[in-house]
Amino acid sequence: MPAVDKLLLEEALQDSPQTRSLLSVFEEDAGTLTDYTNQLLQAMQRVYGAQNEMCLATQQLSKQLLAYEKQNFALGKGDEEVISTLHYFSKVVDELNVLHTELAKQLADTMVLPIIQFREKDLTEVSTLKDLFGLASHEHDLSMAKYSRLPKKKENEKVKTEVGKEVAAARRKQHLSSLQYYCALNALQYRKRMAMMEPMIGFAHGQINFFKKGAEMFSKHMDSFLSSVADMVQSIQVELEAEAEKMRVSQQEFLSVDESVYTPDSDVAAPQINRNLIQKAGYLNLRNKTGLVTTTWERLYFFTQGGNLMCQPRGAVAGGLIQDLDNCSVMAVDCEDRRYCFQITTPNGKSGIILQAESRKENEEWICAINNISRQIYLTDNPEAVAIKLNQTALQAVTPITSFGKKQESSCPSQNLKNSEMENENDKIVPKATASLPEAEELIAPGTPIQFDIVLPATEFLDQNRGSRRTNPFGETEDESFPEAEDSLLQQMFIVRFLGSMAVKTDSTTEVIYEAMRQVLAARAIHNIFRMTESHLMVTSQSLRLIDPQTQVSRANFELTSVTQFAAHQENKRLVGFVIRVPESTGEESLSTYIFESNSEGEKICYAINLGKEIIEVQKDPEALAQLMLSIPLTNDGKYVLLNDQPDDNDGNPSEHRGAESEA
Repeated sequence: MPAVDKLLLEEALQDSPQTRSLLSVFEEDAGTLTDYTNQLLQAMQRVYGAQNEMCLATQQLSKQLLAYEKQNFALGKGDEEVISTLHYFSKVVDELNVLHTELAKQLADTMVLPIIQFREKDLTEVSTLKDLFGLASHEHDLSMAKYSRLPKKKENEKVKTEVGKEVAAARRKQHLSSLQYYCALNALQYRKRMAMMEPMIGFAHGQINFFKKGAEMFSKHMDSFLSSVADMVQSIQVELEAEAEKMRVSQQEFLSVDESVYTPDSDVAAPQINRNLIQKAGYLNLRNKTGLVTTTWERLYFFTQGGNLMCQPRGAVAGGLIQDLDNCSVMAVDCEDRRYCFQITTPNGKSGIILQAESRKENEEWICAINNISRQIYLTDNPEAVAIKLNQTALQAVTPITSFGKKQESSCPSQNLKNSEMENENDKIVPKATASLPEAEELIAPGTPIQFDIVLPATEFLDQNRGSRRTNPFGETEDESFPEAEDSLLQQMFIVRFLGSMAVKTDSTTEVIYEAMRQVLAARAIHNIFRMTESHLMVTSQSLRLIDPQTQVSRANFELTSVTQFAAHQENKRLVGFVIRVPESTGEESLSTYIFESNSEGEKICYAINLGKEIIEVQKDPEALAQLMLSIPLTNDGKYVLLNDQPDDNDGNPSEHRGAESEA
């Protein structure tokens, strides 16, 4: 150990300027040592605080590792291996926590405590002795100044003696304080070296003990465990890198698509529309009424599920029912100057919800999907094939059909008044098949226009209702307007939607109705016409009346005697049509076919028309009429109804037929 500088004690009494100059050097050194000791103590206390925090942190870490098992992860499948590994790590962390606690206690006793004792004992002692030395020196200076002012007169001997004693006492006190102060400064040179090394010895021993016990704890078994965990993490990392590369490639492929994918209505002219959908999902705008004349539009996610239209707001766990689509109707509408709007109408004719799609393609696909679902195609064994088959007419319209030879024979209760012979088999009215089927050109002239709106021209309406009075626009009719409404022996109401009408060349076979159905449906599909006019079809023993369901105003009236053919579609049972023969002013007669879609089976409408025509025939023979009327039940108001029909239920839907067809 090299020698240290010292203050000479023998020079304390002399208190020369040289001694004072050397003393100032020692005082400066003591002040620097005090500042450094304070900084060193702060650093050591920070280490000790970090060690204490490590104890608390490891304790909290162990608890969190055990809490992983109690977390209800939504995607926690396959975490059993992770849970067992974390349990083992929790035990290891608990053991490490014990070691950290012991290390923190050892650091407090062997590192922090010695430096605190050095600061509080040695440095404080030097500072106190410095203050005492300063006071003694000041008293000595005052006594010497007083002694120096003594006069030369002998009569002041007593004062001189007292002042001398005072100087001697002050000098003794200064000498004593200086000796103590010098000794403390000299000893401080040795104590500071010990004070700097003792805490670090304690710190080193604490760390060594910590590492030794840690090495004993982490045996070879722990090494093998860590190796297996590292292998598992490495395998997961390899899978992650492979998946990341795969996602990167997929991302580049998705981003390399054409900009039309992001444009809502990129292909307005000729969008590729799938008309065979039996389920559909996507965002639509829902129209909500907020007042008498105010509305709001809300963008929601809609999807079909079975025969239901569901809605799921963003952030919701599941969707809710919005509309039952069975037997409903859907059509494009104009609403608040918005594009691509369509309305879903309930089976009882009430207006349902109005939705808006983001593009023409989405609009038409939604309409097609809801139309397919309303036919209950989803209940069949192969709904996709049935949807394609029902929409096949749109594809067949592109190529002309030259023969009906491949058509199946009709089993619907239709009537051919001119060339068919009726027979009664199993309580059903079935027409005999014609011997030969005509060509399409023989039934309907090529290029015949199709009318898609049931509203008739004024002259035609007057021709059909010649002799009747004006219809009240508020839905009321005078007693003489339609006398058959009160006098008819048969009244049956059906909810229908008008699809189209067109002129035909013959009414000798029901095949003309099937060909008209094909051309009307094909024209609607090709020209994207989805709007349909809903009406109530009243079948009486004298006429067929189309009534507006809202105003109860008659849209059209056809004498039952002018109906020469009527039939339902062989496959789509809800399609029905009839041929009307109307005399022209030139003396000739014109033939027109009207095609409808009904909420019920078309055979029921055909049966009602057939029964009405039979009533007209038997009215000529009172006995036959009485026998026919006995087979038909009466309603409460005295009207005859079909045996297999009931009045409309509460929802406005024609109820299911109770039995087989009438025995008439």
